[in-house]
Amino acid sequence: MRMNRTRSSPDWQSAMDRARAHSPFLCNALERQPELAELLADGRGELALEWAKQASEGNSDIGVALRRERLAYSTALAIGDLAGEFPVGRVMVELSSLADRALDTAISAAIQRRVPDAEPAGMIGIALGKHGACELNYSSDIDPILLFDPETLPRRERDEPGEAAQRYAREIVQLLSNSTAEGFVFRVDLRLRPASEVSPLAIPLGAALTHYESSALAWERAAFIRSRAASGDIEAGAEFLESIRPFVWRRSLDFGAIEEISRLTAQIRNTHSGPATPQPGFNVKQGRGGIREVEFYAQTHQLIHGGRDLSLRQRGTRPALDALAAAEIIPGEDAQELGEAYDRLRVIEHRLQMVNDHQTHILPRGEALENVARLGGYDDGAALVEDLRILTGCVASRFDSLIDVDNTRSVAVPRGDTLKDDLDQLGFTDPAASARRIRSWSDGTIRALRSGAAISAFEAILPALLEALSTAPDPDRALLRWESFLAKAPSAINLFRLLEARPGLFDQLVSVLMLAEPLADELGRRPELLDSLIDRSALDLPGDVPELVAEMAAREASDDYEHILDRIRVVTGEKRFALGVQLIEAVHDPLDIAAALSRLAEASLSVAAQAARDAFARTHGLIPDSELAIIGLGRLGGGALTHASDLDIIYLFSGSHAQESGGERPLGATLYYNRLAQRVSAALSVPTAQGALYEVDTRLRPQGAQGPLAVSVESFARYQREDAWTWEHMALTRARVLTGPPSVKEALDTIIASVLDQPRCPEKLRSDVLTMRDEMAAHKPAKGPLDAKLSRGGLVDLEFLVHYLQLRDRVAFTPDLRGAIAALAEQNLVPDALIDTHDLMTRLLVSARLLAPDGQKPASGAAAALAKACSCADYTDLLSRFREARRVVAASWNEIFDVRLETPE
Repeated sequence: MRMNRTRSSPDWQSAMDRARAHSPFLCNALERQPELAELLADGRGELALEWAKQASEGNSDIGVALRRERLAYSTALAIGDLAGEFPVGRVMVELSSLADRALDTAISAAIQRRVPDAEPAGMIGIALGKHGACELNYSSDIDPILLFDPETLPRRERDEPGEAAQRYAREIVQLLSNSTAEGFVFRVDLRLRPASEVSPLAIPLGAALTHYESSALAWERAAFIRSRAASGDIEAGAEFLESIRPFVWRRSLDFGAIEEISRLTAQIRNTHSGPATPQPGFNVKQGRGGIREVEFYAQTHQLIHGGRDLSLRQRGTRPALDALAAAEIIPGEDAQELGEAYDRLRVIEHRLQMVNDHQTHILPRGEALENVARLGGYDDGAALVEDLRILTGCVASRFDSLIDVDNTRSVAVPRGDTLKDDLDQLGFTDPAASARRIRSWSDGTIRALRSGAAISAFEAILPALLEALSTAPDPDRALLRWESFLAKAPSAINLFRLLEARPGLFDQLVSVLMLAEPLADELGRRPELLDSLIDRSALDLPGDVPELVAEMAAREASDDYEHILDRIRVVTGEKRFALGVQLIEAVHDPLDIAAALSRLAEASLSVAAQAARDAFARTHGLIPDSELAIIGLGRLGGGALTHASDLDIIYLFSGSHAQESGGERPLGATLYYNRLAQRVSAALSVPTAQGALYEVDTRLRPQGAQGPLAVSVESFARYQREDAWTWEHMALTRARVLTGPPSVKEALDTIIASVLDQPRCPEKLRSDVLTMRDEMAAHKPAKGPLDAKLSRGGLVDLEFLVHYLQLRDRVAFTPDLRGAIAALAEQNLVPDALIDTHDLMTRLLVSARLLAPDGQKPASGAAAALAKACSCADYTDLLSRFREARRVVAASWNEIFDVRLETPE
């Protein structure tokens, strides 16, 4: 049905009232900008925009200036939008112009920081997607491609053009994306650049031209329909776009390209797993009948017909629909109704994002839905959902007619001798047997290959897959590992398409399959993890804990507890997998990988604890002047986890145990925090739709498994001072307070320090340590020759030795084991050689968790990777150095305890 909507007179007071009542972001923004708020309250929308453009004037800090302009502009546009003064088309254009200016300023600033007063010649920002179409929304990412001309790029004399361009690109992204006290400007996503999984952030013009002329894919053609030279050297950018025009707009479209367009169209539906109809959880962008379907409806027709008809080469969605109708390619009624539906969908999208300035497209649940509806001027959430139902129905019916999205074409794997001959040429030992095995995959036994669409997608990657497998040290074994991986995958069609689009991922996939069985198993459960490697930044170590917390918490605005837990699992899973790939490919030192894994776990724990607290408080309220605190112990406390590490933690709470919560169902403090602690543990360890994260071990709490899960800070202090065993104080040497308010953290640090610093009887301490180590050795022998932890002379012996000296001499108290060894060495309590010994064995421990998880010698490829990760020449050298490291530990043990630890052979 056609939606006839007329514009009423602007209502600025209603807009201000709704913004303050229903949008925390806008309410705060109006408070921070009283002059702007006054202009908007008076209905002076155009003056408000002028004020916003000048909000950054006089500020010498470019980052602050850009953030203030963005805040002012977003506020003015939002209120004008809510008031009915600024139509959605005007809002999108203004936001896109703001992005142009911000990117241009960032390019100039990055260059001038190194070459003062230089013009941004030779550095080009190509806008794609909604940015290129001048259709940005309130919280859009921008997806530019950064290009540079090596001949004209300003740089210092000693800088190579490529190095300078990458430095500028990194600074541009940081300047716009980093979240500070002033907020952020725009999140920048560079993954649409050519071959983003292997290419630098900024691409030379020549390389970009070569890519688009020879190896680009159909989806890249679709992306460039909306391309625009937006920032930097705009003239050079326009020349580049003109030079690749034949790539985008082909006069004749071959059938293979049409099939690819059809597949991409169908994939919109296939890859979306949310509710199919408007309701809480519905995605107004990706859902059936949503924003993306309107855009792709127009772009598909443009790609097919735009090569011959220049009038169809429109960037914007509505202009494209109108042009298609004018050319009589689609009915005029369809263009009108799809265009009106598109505008209304974008308005609803904007309302969702106005609430908290988050990049969300999902209808929230409960009161949050009512809040969004009232912000948008609806009577209630049901009215919003009904309006959305009408809009998406209009879009979905047209999109369904575009192409049969449920049609799947059955394509068989090559038969006869062709496949056998290919395998023979690639060096497989028994090509006939391997060919029979490969053909059997599509007979229904492999779940991921039971549809014609999946088989077709698999056939497209099969030649490249076999070539990649053939490069493995043992191609036949690689083929079997691929089969095992494929058999475990619930679905793989998206993986096949990803590999087809990103050939550079094949080598990384083969490395995972051949070298690291734990990673291969995880990939089998979640093939989408390979997506995390498509950006070159996947080879970078993750940021600090606050950055990771922000990434886990900020992608989608939602108060749904399960959604938050899934988000934690998605981010953590992707980054753990990427860290695993970095380790097996020796991109980073395993010591740095261990530190990164620890930061990741700490961030996961922090976000899970906050989410659990918020959900728990909705039922049971909060306890005044009381908070949950979490202490990390062991490798978590020491900041050096492996991929297989549990999280050793202690739950504590501040305040008195006699207090009670103030919610609808109040609880006493002890019961309150024990239940909350159970929920936090479950938030990390219980599987959700995205799997499980960590095993949580709380056995180091006061009184162990027999004691309550959470105790008060006072009880913890009393127990540690009066009742704790020696082994508990040894564990306390690696204690680190991970969550809790600053005052509680400070109090706990003081308690821990005082407990560790108390005098001890050296003989009793020595006896306790030796007894504990003997018992542990009897019950937990080494798994194999590569067990760096439990082998005698290994890391456990080194830890016991360090903790004994710390407690005996009351020195070197730091949870970082390496730091403690260094501090002991400075006081001549241990030899300096123990530092290198620690490093070697820790590298071996971290690496072997992936490359030799059973502690036994792995296959040749994994053995070589293990040696390389440990900075050894080869596997024999690794064994030799490991034996020598254990002898060093044994020698120190013998000297300090006067008890012989058998020297390894």
